[in-house]
Amino acid sequence: MREICVPIPLGDDNEVAEVEVKLVNKKLSVFFRLESFSWDVSKELDEKSDTITEKLLKIYNLKKVIAEYDSDWELIQIFTPTESSKNIQVLFRKK
Repeated sequence: MREICVPIPLGDDNEVAEVEVKLVNKKLSVFFRLESFSWDVSKELDEKSDTITEKLLKIYNLKKVIAEYDSDWELIQIFTPTESSKNIQVLFRKK
């Protein structure tokens, strides 16, 4: 088995969860961080903006946040937000 799925209960979208996984027989620790970033771009749009512009702006903003993120952490997964979500969750692993 190469992967496991562990549900992490979070109170709200602004919480950061850090998880340490220890592989005892290999003396290895792996650290994960689940963090939420703003997915709301309503303040950046004008009345002429369409849904494509909104989606591209969301992707651009997320790409920028990830590019500027702490270089000690690598991107593992971007979770799909709900249609009305104001935040998007991203999973990182410590390098």
